[in-house]
Amino acid sequence: MAAAPPVYVYSPEYVALCDSLCKVPKRASMVHSLIEAYSLLDQMIQAKSGLHGGDGELPHRCLPAAPAEGYDCPATEGIFEYAAAVGGATITAAQCLLDGKCKVAINWPGGWHHAKKDEASGFCYLNDAVLGILRLRQKFDRILYIDLDLHHGDGVEDAFSFTSKVMTVSLHKFSPGFFPGTGDVTDVGLGKGRYYSVNVPIQDGIQDEKYYQICETVLKEVYAAFNPDAVVLQLGADTIAGDPMCSFNMTPEGVGKCLKYVLQWQLATLILGGGGYNLANTARCWTYLTGVILGRTLCSEIPDHEVPVGCPPSSLSQPETSLLTLLSSSLQFFTEYGPDYVLEITPSCRPDRNEPQRIQEILNSIKGNLKHVV
Repeated sequence: MAAAPPVYVYSPEYVALCDSLCKVPKRASMVHSLIEAYSLLDQMIQAKSGLHGGDGELPHRCLPAAPAEGYDCPATEGIFEYAAAVGGATITAAQCLLDGKCKVAINWPGGWHHAKKDEASGFCYLNDAVLGILRLRQKFDRILYIDLDLHHGDGVEDAFSFTSKVMTVSLHKFSPGFFPGTGDVTDVGLGKGRYYSVNVPIQDGIQDEKYYQICETVLKEVYAAFNPDAVVLQLGADTIAGDPMCSFNMTPEGVGKCLKYVLQWQLATLILGGGGYNLANTARCWTYLTGVILGRTLCSEIPDHEVPVGCPPSSLSQPETSLLTLLSSSLQFFTEYGPDYVLEITPSCRPDRNEPQRIQEILNSIKGNLKHVV
């Protein structure tokens, strides 16, 4: 029997709300438009996002009491609606997994992993990853959270640092002064959750082959020790070459190999986005990864997508505001992929600062810690 298609959480209203985030303006539309241009939507089940997330409106207590706190999380008009929509979308995706509608559910505008229960942080107003994990825990006993963003998934780790039911694994840049400043290999959790937090600190310049070797080595040990029932996978694209963070030197192919490794476990898997501040490269990356999930090899040449598929000009005489937003954005998107207009991303020639001896020490330390996991 063929596996059910993945669920893709989407609505025009949801994308329009996500476009309003000042740090990544119109990124959600750009990602969706490229996925649509590659004709991938027809191979997925679209689930309408919203505040409800399956069985009731997202409670106000899930949002930080003072989201304006912190220089990087300004209080802007509509920010509550945006945060609630992202949280609701991730809960919707998790609910689809609970209901057995799919094995993989995708919410690319999600993955905001820095927010705490009482504090917005790092452009993250609400930690939708935590909400998704909590929803999955209603059915699945042991949840594995894997964070491949450039930054440490501190908010998710903090939320579950005292429990052995959720294991968090984060591969990230770790160096003095780099946000959020946490996630050394010695950070392993607390109390009953000791050794259920796994941190892999990495230095600048890492490329696909070495990153995948580290990722596979860690995840193989984690899977054997923890034996998860479901997975939440955060795939922030700020690791990709060309990102303004100028740290890692990855391509979507390298991240895709890590994704394939997780998918071969054939567990219920919730896929989230995260960082990614070169908008064209983020769209390239998440579109490529959508193809990986679908088992599709995408053509190198970016398809022309000046007008969204299914929206002929004749239908736009009296459009809704959200549809107008999508259209006006996509008129600009295709040119953003110039001058080469290809899906592939070429690494830069920056040096790899990761010393093999230090990487081996980190892996040995992680392996030793995982012996305590039951």
